[in-house]
Amino acid sequence: MIYGELLKEKMQKYKKILLTGASGQLGTAILNIEDRVRFLTPAMDILDITKTSSIERYFKKHNFDAVIHCAALARMTECEKDPITTIETNIKGTANLVAAVISKEGKLERPIRFMHISTDGVYPGTKGNYSEKDETIPCNIYGWTKLGAECAVHLLKNFCIIRTSFFNPDKIRFNNSATDLYSSKVTIDYLAEAVIRLLESEFVGTINIGGKRQSDYERYKKFKPSLRPCKGIDISKGIGLKLAKDASLNYRQWKKIERGLLKTTNG
Repeated sequence: MIYGELLKEKMQKYKKILLTGASGQLGTAILNIEDRVRFLTPAMDILDITKTSSIERYFKKHNFDAVIHCAALARMTECEKDPITTIETNIKGTANLVAAVISKEGKLERPIRFMHISTDGVYPGTKGNYSEKDETIPCNIYGWTKLGAECAVHLLKNFCIIRTSFFNPDKIRFNNSATDLYSSKVTIDYLAEAVIRLLESEFVGTINIGGKRQSDYERYKKFKPSLRPCKGIDISKGIGLKLAKDASLNYRQWKKIERGLLKTTNG
């Protein structure tokens, strides 16, 4: 763990947290590292963010102090094949959730902390070292829908948008990886802990969470020695999808928070 005892001391402000996408990779990782608060983890048949009636029923029955919004369609190939469903889930679903939170805040007469998991894919992915103030021109449907979701989240007062990319070192299922595609991906456990750290912080705005700029091959090879090198164009042709050449992030703002130096800012 990155923060260890610090988390034990800090997890006091938010005692009940609604976690969307709890059965996904990141949602599961968050549940695994944090057991000092009560998480509400409704399945899709209980809370369907694409249906306002479902959200209204759930919000009427349950109160909570914060939301960690992980639910999304994230497989880029599937997003390209089915843009309508991707829009319904990533953009409209998030907007539905935000609208319901605003309404809930009015009834409770208190703010609700809202953590939104976005993506490094909102940036063009050409030059790398993207800061939170750089232009956002995604190169695929997934990126555009996540950018659309961010717009809705900005209507809230107490929000944190996390732009990032992660991987699970224990689940590298591919056998080839590109030596010429770069990013700042972090391990899933690192990101889960970062989400909790930011939840407890006073940060409001948009923030990049990333690590060292590396090629995909360099990054994954450490965890899967049998991995073979290839070129990005080989992967792109294989899946029929345009890939970011350099999606690396400038994450100085996050490092300041991680060190406990930055308490409040606007992104």
